[in-house]
Amino acid sequence: MSEYESVLITGASSGLGEEFARQLAPASSQIILVARREDRLRNLAADLKQINPKLDVLFFVVDLTITSKRLEFIKMLLDYGANPDLLINNAGMGDYGKFMESDWGKLEKMIQLNITALTHLTHSLLPAMKLRQSGAIINVSSLASILPIPDFSVYAASKAYVTSFSEALRLEVKKDNISVLALCPGPVHTEFGSVAMRSDQDNKLPGREQFYVDKAEVVSSALVGLERNRARVYPGWKVALAAAGISILPIAVIRLVMSKRIQ
Repeated sequence: MSEYESVLITGASSGLGEEFARQLAPASSQIILVARREDRLRNLAADLKQINPKLDVLFFVVDLTITSKRLEFIKMLLDYGANPDLLINNAGMGDYGKFMESDWGKLEKMIQLNITALTHLTHSLLPAMKLRQSGAIINVSSLASILPIPDFSVYAASKAYVTSFSEALRLEVKKDNISVLALCPGPVHTEFGSVAMRSDQDNKLPGREQFYVDKAEVVSSALVGLERNRARVYPGWKVALAAAGISILPIAVIRLVMSKRIQ
């Protein structure tokens, strides 16, 4: 695995973000953790120092859905002199249920987090990478980005943006020796489901258990894919096979299949 001088990870307090931090800690000089839960970040920072006593660990408690807080964080980061050479845009959320019955406040937060914050951080940190003529970005997308998913319509659409943005940006910055990877996992056992579910639903998203991939495998697959300069990674052979199958299906067939989704 390549060594990174400085790594910034959003959504670092749990799930894939926490796993990225743990796997990158031995080979990094500095890790910057960003999330909303201070206690989780503080505990993770202590754990990372145990993994690598020489590691410089910074953490910032930020709600990235709020524009003013995001601007403050970016200014603080730049004033501190931090110049991450690996940006992992992992923070994201979902909302499961019929679009008409959704809470607009939750949908707006999801769009701000999944799309706006990811784009804003990338836009802010990319110039320093260009100046150095090196750097890497991992944008955590989803297998859902290649499917129109009823009851997950806004989430899937937000991840379609992430995948498309990553692909286009990758072409733009290739000449600057900057790698961009869209990580497109299928279902993973994290806290995502509990956030996506609504108060009148049980805490389990519909899906098949055999498609779940362990978060450690998802992260290691992403880091290997980044090292190999791949454009996308679909972790787990079943998820990769599903993605390949979806890519060759006519849209009429996809519509038919999605209309018969698990209720």
